[in-house]
Amino acid sequence: MTMYMITPYGEEDGAYAIANSHGDKTLYFFQDEDDAERFVGLLEADDYPEMEVVEVDPQLAIKACHEYNYRYTIISPDDFVIPPRKNDFIQND
Repeated sequence: MTMYMITPYGEEDGAYAIANSHGDKTLYFFQDEDDAERFVGLLEADDYPEMEVVEVDPQLAIKACHEYNYRYTIISPDDFVIPPRKNDFIQND
């Protein structure tokens, strides 16, 4: 299985994440590249910085999330997600 994540364009560090009202961050991993690209289009429509979709190894990505205590969610082709208007940001740590 392949997964895709959203990162700031041209940067090696950082990933798109959603934060809840308590500041807990969740990274989005998409199973379908087209879904990730559509999500990037929605971000751009909301005047976010330029983003890109990158392919990630699912096992390594999930292992890194566990290692650094990051929350994550895997977006399947059956899921419907849109960017929230608040509590989202680019994670750079």
